[in-house]
Amino acid sequence: MKIALPVNDKSTEASVSETLGRTPYYLIYDTESGEGVFLDNSALASQGGAGIKAAQTLVDSKVKALLTPRCGENAAEVLKTANIKLFKTINDSIKDNLEAFNEGKLSPLAEIHTGFHGHGGK
Repeated sequence: MKIALPVNDKSTEASVSETLGRTPYYLIYDTESGEGVFLDNSALASQGGAGIKAAQTLVDSKVKALLTPRCGENAAEVLKTANIKLFKTINDSIKDNLEAFNEGKLSPLAEIHTGFHGHGGK
């Protein structure tokens, strides 16, 4: 299964990003092969709609799950329409979160925020 995480650098030693739409990169990880690839977030410099554009990138990458600390409602709607499951990260460690996902220890992401809508994501 392909899963995604928003990450701050192109390394599994990097941290999970706090923002989905404005993260610098995404890690697309295949749980079956154990291989991951990093994608640049083309939505990073968007004037608006970064969350929706980011979500569409993940849909286009054919991921089945997203591990993230938070998600805006517009991005969540795109992801849910594509049947992508949302899970809440446990900390900012990529490795810890991949391990927790593989062990079935991550909780569904229940709290969806209204989004930052042009406020730069912080």
